[in-house]
Amino acid sequence: MAGALQNAKRDLPKIADEEYESRYGQVFGVSGPVVIAENMTGAAMYELVRVGHDEVVGEVIRIEADKATIQVYEETSGVTVGDPVLRTGKPLSVELGPGLMGNIVDGIQRPLRSIQEASKSIYIPRGINTEALDRSLKWDFTPASFKVGDHISGGDVFGGVYENSLVDNHKIMLPPRALGTITHIAEKGSYAVNVRVYGLLFILRALSHTL
Repeated sequence: MAGALQNAKRDLPKIADEEYESRYGQVFGVSGPVVIAENMTGAAMYELVRVGHDEVVGEVIRIEADKATIQVYEETSGVTVGDPVLRTGKPLSVELGPGLMGNIVDGIQRPLRSIQEASKSIYIPRGINTEALDRSLKWDFTPASFKVGDHISGGDVFGGVYENSLVDNHKIMLPPRALGTITHIAEKGSYAVNVRVYGLLFILRALSHTL
């Protein structure tokens, strides 16, 4: 009896597994750079997706029932019917921050130098994924006049970064929909773009903001 119960528990679908599987659709048809995917219930317009086993970058441009039409921004050769389509739940967007100036990127903000270093090739491999901003570089951050306990909202400038001779004060602003009470302020110093420099408390939920 105990063995049968354990087997039954093992065979029951787990919520985590169902949520994971719900993020995936599958290719229904391919026509050049346009892919139609099915089982895409919950997908949103302009959502970033990864198509095929190489996870090439695409964007949802049309939704009809459980099917989504996807504009793929890389070569689709080799993508076939039944291949997985991963929904990211995020819009196709760009990353802003120190280091963007002077960087040469492709059409979906992948730095060409980083691609070359990662692939050791003069060509851009399909599905390669690189950070838009270099996480290893550090920038001289100077906080604004805010202090712990102050209220801050979207658009407020909470510091600045010296980037180069043309942009000697790259202003760092709070995202548009963020607001709250400051709980942490980084001191003046050198930080990478993914290091927390400000902390907020908003409706009992802690938020962190990087450069």
